[in-house]
Amino acid sequence: MAPLAGRVAVVTGAARGIGEALARNLSAAGMHVALLGREDKTLRQAAASLTLPNIHIEADVTDRAALEGAARRVAEELGPASVVVANAGIAAGGPFAHTEAELWQRVIDVNLVGAANTARAFLPQLTRTHGYLLQIASTAAFASAPLMSAYCASKAGAESFAEALRSEVEPDGVTVGIAYLHWTGTDMITGMDEHPVLRALRRNQPAFARRVHTPDQVARLLAAGIARRAHHVYAPPWLRWCQPLRPLFPAVVARTARRELRALARAQFGADTGVMGAGGRADWDAYTAAHRPRP
Repeated sequence: MAPLAGRVAVVTGAARGIGEALARNLSAAGMHVALLGREDKTLRQAAASLTLPNIHIEADVTDRAALEGAARRVAEELGPASVVVANAGIAAGGPFAHTEAELWQRVIDVNLVGAANTARAFLPQLTRTHGYLLQIASTAAFASAPLMSAYCASKAGAESFAEALRSEVEPDGVTVGIAYLHWTGTDMITGMDEHPVLRALRRNQPAFARRVHTPDQVARLLAAGIARRAHHVYAPPWLRWCQPLRPLFPAVVARTARRELRALARAQFGADTGVMGAGGRADWDAYTAAHRPRP
């Protein structure tokens, strides 16, 4: 972790879960962290737990002007960022036809467009510091699960965006990494055993692949990857051996999902449509309050 000491890191989605745990790990490694997120109270609490000077900024990653303002604050108050982690993300479950179009779009906007906005706002600083951008992806990019169409599409898109960006910015001394996360015990997967496809996918995986990792376990792996400026970070590490097998995964997931969905009445698998997790609900509530017309 020595290469990180004294440098500045920016973590989006830092109010809770993996983002909050990663901010703690980077601070413990000697970094000054800027925590960006949607929930001001929770963000303040996360920032207060860090040992080194830091700042917290309430910002929506889909708002380019807000991110540009956040970037200016980071440079002025902490110094130019050497590490930026595009971690902000939400998920919505349920059949595509039953999911509110605005919610489906919001998942894409936060997870994919928000990642691009984050990169755009902080690339000038990363170019100056010859820094490192880490895009948080998921095994959802390996194969798409029914009832999770927006989340899977956004994570596959975020992976593709990061791969394209990597080649563009390498000549400027900027490294782009992609982190692949599996089952992680955040509020996003609370109640996953009630989600028919997630339950079936997990049940049909080998025992070691069904393990749910804590946000702190995942954050330690991410922090180690950041210190190495790794092109790929796997949490858990055995995921690296899945890369050569990726062409097989869509067919396997599709077969498992079809079997599970055939066993359910349509009313059952459409019952839990909506945003997943407290962080996602906070974002959706803030978005709808700001964008929907008042009566």
